[in-house]
Amino acid sequence: MKVAFATLGCRVNQYESEAMTEKFIREAYEVVDYNSFADVYVINTCTVTNMGDKKSRQMISRARRQNPEAIIAVVGCYSQIAPDEVSRIEGVDVVLGTRNKGDIVYWVNRAREVKSQMVEVNDVLRNNVFEELNIEEYQNKTRAFLKIQDGCNRFCSYCLIPFARGAVCSKKPDKVMEEIKELAAHGFKEIILSGIHTASYGMDLEDKVTLVDLLEQIDNIEGIERVRIGSIDPTFFSSNVIERIVKMKKLCPHFHLSLQSGCDATLKRMNRHYTSKDYKEVVEELRKNIKDVSITTDIIVGFPGETEEEFNTTYEFLKNIKLSKMHIFKFSPRKGTRAAEMNEQISGEAKEERSSKLISLSNELEKEFMKKYIGMKMKVLYEQVYDANRYEGYTSNYIKVVSESTISIEGKILDALIKSSEDDYLLGTLV
Repeated sequence: MKVAFATLGCRVNQYESEAMTEKFIREAYEVVDYNSFADVYVINTCTVTNMGDKKSRQMISRARRQNPEAIIAVVGCYSQIAPDEVSRIEGVDVVLGTRNKGDIVYWVNRAREVKSQMVEVNDVLRNNVFEELNIEEYQNKTRAFLKIQDGCNRFCSYCLIPFARGAVCSKKPDKVMEEIKELAAHGFKEIILSGIHTASYGMDLEDKVTLVDLLEQIDNIEGIERVRIGSIDPTFFSSNVIERIVKMKKLCPHFHLSLQSGCDATLKRMNRHYTSKDYKEVVEELRKNIKDVSITTDIIVGFPGETEEEFNTTYEFLKNIKLSKMHIFKFSPRKGTRAAEMNEQISGEAKEERSSKLISLSNELEKEFMKKYIGMKMKVLYEQVYDANRYEGYTSNYIKVVSESTISIEGKILDALIKSSEDDYLLGTLV
């Protein structure tokens, strides 16, 4: 039997898809590309934006065209938020939410046996227990995503994720350590800690261990050379936290600090829990204390009520703070959120114009940041072939580097002398 996966959305989904893939492999399934013929298609969905829902439906249609007789299983956030809608889509045989992906093979086999649709979506708002969905045999052997946390208690006015993922719940520290030691034994060099709201790690645990406590423990594990944190709330970086992370040997100097807007009035309507001044202070402290730190972010343009003046405030804030890269999103109203009901919705034309302006600024800032390293020697973890005899990898502060080599250097951390800056990467010569 052949199974194919389509994964949309965040790194947590990527982790969970790999864990589900492993469960199919254990049941003697062969994993094939999603664009080929398969007996089972699994779509791990995202519902952050309307586009996420649309892409999920497109993946379902593609699977149906490729094999009309296949079992189609739709899991994840879109299924959790709109199970009735998903179950009515032609060809869908299995509908699972966000907290029962570990039973995917059972429900697929059950749907095949009884020749009937299976829908299993539980109320996640009442669930605060971390679902153990571990990976033992990673397909990628260079760096590993490790899900340490799920759920979110923040309820930003534009976001459905708390309703899709439920309350904060954390993987116990001893389980995290166990899994990382196993990854180190299998030759992994880099671990990326991910979650829905990673900064909330530990708040639900009895011993109240925090994310920085966990990072200090991981720093002592032999074999792992790099530890990276996924997207994180800027409120995590108190003076005490920065003082502690500066002493860590393995934590990468790259932080994706979620911003969303550089205007305080917009941030307030978004129900974010910081101001632009708070954010700037964190950035300045990180830059003052951590050499070569790279700070990236997410920005939403066209949030309801965002006037031209508010957008210009965000633009000037970003222009002055000079982050190394920005991911720009146009506001997408999600039914069931407060933002979808707000007055003064912004036109598509205005969103497009503002998005283009910030993307141009981001490109300028990224090139400016990369050019600082021309002529310097940097350590690069090479991950895969780029083309012909060239390999691509990332520095600890997450700059892509391409280098030529006549032998395979995948999975190795090597020194590269940076020669030039290309479109989206640095060209480096192996030392």
